[in-house]
Amino acid sequence: MQIPFDNSYVKLPAQMFTAQLPTPVKAPQMIAVNADLGAILGIDPAMLTAPEAVQVFAGNHIPDGAAPLAQAYAGHQFGNWNPQLGDGRAVLLGEVIGTDGIRRDIQLKGSGPTPYSRRGDGRAWLGPVMREYLVSEAMHAMGVPTTRALAAVTTGEDVFREDVLPGAVIARVAQSHIRVGTFQFFASRGDMTALHALTDHVIARHYPQANGPAELLDLVIARYAALIAKWMGLGFIHGVMNTDNVSIAGETIDYGPCAFIDGFHPDSVFSAIDQYGRYAYANQPGIGAWNMAQFATALIPLMPDRDAAIEAFTAAVHRMPVIYEAEWLRAFAAKLGIANPTEDDRTLITDLLDLMTKDGADFTNTFATLNTARARDQFLSRDAFDTWADRWHLRKSDDAATIMAQANPQIIPRNHRIEEVINAGRNGDHAPFHALLAAVTNPYAPLTDDTAHFARAPSEDEQVKRTFCGT
Repeated sequence: MQIPFDNSYVKLPAQMFTAQLPTPVKAPQMIAVNADLGAILGIDPAMLTAPEAVQVFAGNHIPDGAAPLAQAYAGHQFGNWNPQLGDGRAVLLGEVIGTDGIRRDIQLKGSGPTPYSRRGDGRAWLGPVMREYLVSEAMHAMGVPTTRALAAVTTGEDVFREDVLPGAVIARVAQSHIRVGTFQFFASRGDMTALHALTDHVIARHYPQANGPAELLDLVIARYAALIAKWMGLGFIHGVMNTDNVSIAGETIDYGPCAFIDGFHPDSVFSAIDQYGRYAYANQPGIGAWNMAQFATALIPLMPDRDAAIEAFTAAVHRMPVIYEAEWLRAFAAKLGIANPTEDDRTLITDLLDLMTKDGADFTNTFATLNTARARDQFLSRDAFDTWADRWHLRKSDDAATIMAQANPQIIPRNHRIEEVINAGRNGDHAPFHALLAAVTNPYAPLTDDTAHFARAPSEDEQVKRTFCGT
């Protein structure tokens, strides 16, 4: 299997990673392979369906030109500092410069233990692999910067969690897997050699317009603020916004206990490990700013005047909410068919969200049907909705229908549908996975008799109230 590797991270100082081969598995079988993404990476589509492909994506065969490694990083986990994390169950095979000129990592997740595993088995079970594949590809289809799924395979081996579960590996692709926690790892150790090298690498790779750490911070903040605004506009909850899960490239990364809101409430939490709601839907913008403060702190040792850097970087972090609010307004105005939003539109949007909160209106279906008579059906207080709608009709643009069709997905990877797919997969049936994948990667298409059921909100007994990361 020929993959046109062009590896750069492996050329950085040796303390930034550990050379690491994946651990072979017993009997891998392909679940899915992403031919469209493979083409962007310059991989011959015929090779993706050849028998050797499953061996590569399972970690049993290392293709020519690969430089397998596990990256070192640290991080704040639920606000608590952990100085030693790293790729505990992932191996970066190498990097590819795609046909679009963008450099990307190809990483195997669930590929076995590494020196950073902290007594873990380094494996993934089928459920989280299916969830990450479905959600990351759906997010890409909805225009959200994200890691992507290149392939998923079962391993033919069991993984032990709360039960004996089928093992799996996902081959995921990202513009890089460098995190805020990567910078924290070296800053906390006072390793200026690695910190300088990492900063230069990130600027050259992701932000060539940046002239030094201060401009890098500004650009990362702007990209991260825009990303969170996109999450909010889709009712998406990441679930584990630890600094080791914050991509410096501004992509959504690490789809562990992630979830989409059904009946709307801003305090929604799904992650079973988020016991106090730190990463609830409404808290995501504030946590984003907190994470950028940690990034700024890690960059301060690079600056010649510490006191001046603290003042400047504090101001940069304080600008993030302003950037976010502008991005949020733009995202939600589009959902209402408003082409040129003003600050007055913010009240119109929040009033709708308040009505949705009061009645538990389905987030996705409210916006998907807003331009139709069916929108009233989402609400118990229909008179209140009608009063709001009268105000909205006076404000929306002439081309509102077109704007809204491009901003409001009809289908998302709903939590209960993902659970159905996982349960079928545990029994060896992957047909539901492929059916849901086809639907969520075409999210803005009008519903048909074959796809309408994917848009249906869960009944009370179908609701998924807790999600798990699978480690």
